[in-house]
Amino acid sequence: MPEGWGIWVYAALGWALLAAAWIDARHYWLPDVITLPLLLAGLVVTWLNAPWAIYDHALAVGIGYAAFRLLDLLYLRLRGRHGLGQGDAKLLAAAGAWVGLSALPGILLMAGLLGIAVALPVALWRGQGRQTMIPFGPALAVGFFGAVLLANLSH
Repeated sequence: MPEGWGIWVYAALGWALLAAAWIDARHYWLPDVITLPLLLAGLVVTWLNAPWAIYDHALAVGIGYAAFRLLDLLYLRLRGRHGLGQGDAKLLAAAGAWVGLSALPGILLMAGLLGIAVALPVALWRGQGRQTMIPFGPALAVGFFGAVLLANLSH
């Protein structure tokens, strides 16, 4: 686990993710004022802790963002409406900045399973079926922070 200043950095990350998750859960919106500084902070922390990994983390930013934007465009084409917001793509990009490319599939798996676990009962309760809008940011934030914790446990 991190020591010294690292503890404060990871505490701030946790609080920022909690704020983002709360805002998305209430308003279906992940504000740039949270997601973009998280992205930049992830790259700075990577540069300070493991400068040799900065290319992998920068690549993860681009791939994470592009993957969600492409998925949203595909969903739009198939269903005629957006399925993911740009905030979700920016939050996944920020996660890539913190943990690198190899962690993105695990983050998506964790977030996807959590999202389904929440979406199914909510959809049944609301009686809206596949039309139920569920914020993905909270699940993504949990997957993101879980990956950060796992990465720090392995060091």
